[in-house]
Amino acid sequence: MSSQLSDAQPALPVTETTFSSYDQNQGKAYAHARPDYDPGVYKAIINHHKSTGGQFDTVVDVGCGPGSATRGLAPYFTNAIGLDPSQGMVATARSFGGVSSASRPIRDSSVDLITAANAAHWFDMPKFWLAAARILKPGGTVALWTSGEIRVHPSMPNAAALQAVFDEHTETYLKPFHVPGNYMVRSGYADLGLPWSIAQPVEAFDKESFVRKDWPAGEKFVVGESEVDLDTFEKIIGSGSPPTRWRQAHPEAVGTENDVVRILRRKIERVLRESGVEEGKERMRGTIHGVMLFVKKSA
Repeated sequence: MSSQLSDAQPALPVTETTFSSYDQNQGKAYAHARPDYDPGVYKAIINHHKSTGGQFDTVVDVGCGPGSATRGLAPYFTNAIGLDPSQGMVATARSFGGVSSASRPIRDSSVDLITAANAAHWFDMPKFWLAAARILKPGGTVALWTSGEIRVHPSMPNAAALQAVFDEHTETYLKPFHVPGNYMVRSGYADLGLPWSIAQPVEAFDKESFVRKDWPAGEKFVVGESEVDLDTFEKIIGSGSPPTRWRQAHPEAVGTENDVVRILRRKIERVLRESGVEEGKERMRGTIHGVMLFVKKSA
């Protein structure tokens, strides 16, 4: 198995500019804030790919970021290639292991599996499907997934009040910094462009092969604890694109009590203390609704 990481594929169909402009320090902070996906997620991909006749020579992970999914899938394939437009993200991914790749183009009909982990909502989907049709082998698989938005776990003290705090905070501070991709995540990819639903359909894909897999609330989608201290909570929330854009617009507030994520934290602390949680022992427990879409190229 070899793992390659590249920031120089010219056909990469990414329209997003927030994460793609990250430097290596920002890439490292993102990697440390975002948990990897649960092994069950990778198992679901491999099982579907295998059961539908997929081969295991080459996987290409598009929008790989710091490379979590690339590394998670690499043991199953002879070659694992991660692509990302951000030099900072790719540098971070390389720091975790893998071989730096030159900008060699990926050969037509050479790829068995294409993945995009929490990235497809940033793509120009018509260009993505055209490129996927070109590089996939006949019978190859595309797997696109998102973890959706974080919601307050119903077991939290005063969960309804906490969720109301989240919703009000988003509406007041972050809504102006949402872009279409954020809404696609919140809808669980219900509106993501598929090969047959885009303006100019890409006929290389088999519509009958389409599978949508939803993760139930009790089934793990990411690794680690679902309950975290508020310092960790700040890092997780701060790694999202709307807070990142807010901070880019308000650099003087970053790291202060006027920071958009710090304001949310203080509101959460207040609700938890009103619910009887001792000061200094506040923790947050969230839930996510993972969604995965599978599409096969016609054999």
